[in-house]
Amino acid sequence: MLKRALIALAAAAAVALPSAAAAPQKAIPHRIISLSPTATESLFAIGAGKQVIAVDDQSDYPKQAPRTKLSGYTPNVEAIAKYRPDLVVISGDVKGLTSSLTKLHIQVLLQPAATTLAGTYGQIRELGARTSHQQQAKALVSRMQRRIKAAVTSAPHESLTVFHELTPDLYSAKSDTFIGRVYALFGLKNIADAAPGTDYPQLSSEYVVAANPDVIVLADSRCCGQSRATVSARPGWSGIAAVKTGTIVRVDDSIASRWGPRVVDYVRAVASALKSLKTK
Repeated sequence: MLKRALIALAAAAAVALPSAAAAPQKAIPHRIISLSPTATESLFAIGAGKQVIAVDDQSDYPKQAPRTKLSGYTPNVEAIAKYRPDLVVISGDVKGLTSSLTKLHIQVLLQPAATTLAGTYGQIRELGARTSHQQQAKALVSRMQRRIKAAVTSAPHESLTVFHELTPDLYSAKSDTFIGRVYALFGLKNIADAAPGTDYPQLSSEYVVAANPDVIVLADSRCCGQSRATVSARPGWSGIAAVKTGTIVRVDDSIASRWGPRVVDYVRAVASALKSLKTK
């Protein structure tokens, strides 16, 4: 299941990123392959789209990205090499992909799942440096920072709880994840934090009902058809505070699972829900 793969990949990739400033100078790439949907979004956002010749099968944004059957989860080295890339951007070193491509004299840039906004900004700047779009990357980061600050400032900050739903079988994300840190911006208490297990625990329906979250965020609306109606119809969920007030936020799956430029939309969606709750 793709959602499960995203959760596993994010958990495995949550490591410190190398400093872009410490990287040696390399030739400007003009035949880039992105096997990371987040990197794809960032490359186009900083104006490096014309240098991108192919992206993976999950890179569905922006629409003009040259989507192919290439996979970042089950990469085929021969298929990648046929495009004659001079740089391949990946979010996970699956099956020694970096080593295999390096042997073919193909440069690889590994950008694991960011765990903080600072990590996101660092990756965007790194892509800018590698593609000769430093100023565009700097400007993008500045816009993101301003817009996120404005969204957070616009929302009421009260002692509220939140449940983030990754999948209909109730996988969630704790505060130590990138997702969790978005809610921390608003001072929200994440109900998943008390659950045992990994940073991406599977909660039970009884657990969520007992936690009685004030806000529910659905990151499985596009993939799995979840909505305010489906959540309200779940056995025992009608008494949950978020269901009673209708504070159920649908966030596009791809936005909620990526850590690129559209995190601004994610933050704005949460801010809007909190402002709506304040007026009820």
